[in-house]
Amino acid sequence: MRIALLGGTGDIGEGLALRFARDTDHEILIGSRDPEKARDAVAAYEDELADRGAESTVKGFANEMAADRADVVVLSVPPYYAGDTVEAVADSLDEDTILVTPAVGMQGDEDGLHYHPPGAGSVTELVAQRAPDAVPVVGAFHNLAADALSDLDNDLDLDTLVVADDEDAKESVLALANEIEGLRALDVGPLANAAEVESVTPLVINIAKYNEDMHDVGVKWV
Repeated sequence: MRIALLGGTGDIGEGLALRFARDTDHEILIGSRDPEKARDAVAAYEDELADRGAESTVKGFANEMAADRADVVVLSVPPYYAGDTVEAVADSLDEDTILVTPAVGMQGDEDGLHYHPPGAGSVTELVAQRAPDAVPVVGAFHNLAADALSDLDNDLDLDTLVVADDEDAKESVLALANEIEGLRALDVGPLANAAEVESVTPLVINIAKYNEDMHDVGVKWV
């Protein structure tokens, strides 16, 4: 399987790229609006993986080219770019492509971060509205700390919550997420439940803010 991480040069993109490359046999494609930036990121990721003895295939492309080559496309971009990024690569997506979004709308003030969804109800639902009709959209990887993901010395013991209307696409992403060592994927139902999933993210960030010994907070459901 080919997994494209659009905006894969950013924090969450780096973490997912390194984990997928180290823990799975899938080919990882790093996408960026600037293909040279994508190739620079690939070189850094390959050095990190080689230092740990990981054999992997990571390539860098412009976002549109990465999406065109992928079976799974992850929108690892800030929430305010998610809709525009989908539209920019729409011609590269089809019914055989699974579109995954981990983005969460938040606003901050002196007290912390607060959930701030778009008018669609959640960023996941916004992506579904902006995606071509035949393309299945899945929400996943929302509540994971980027620093914890990108630090391969950090052993994960976390859950990720997955929502989708397309059951086959959801099962594929559940299986894919479970391939990451120390990550357990849980089915949380249809896209209509995305707001509840996304709203957990500012909560865990605020926990980290107010507790010095809990820098990379995540969620484990028991």
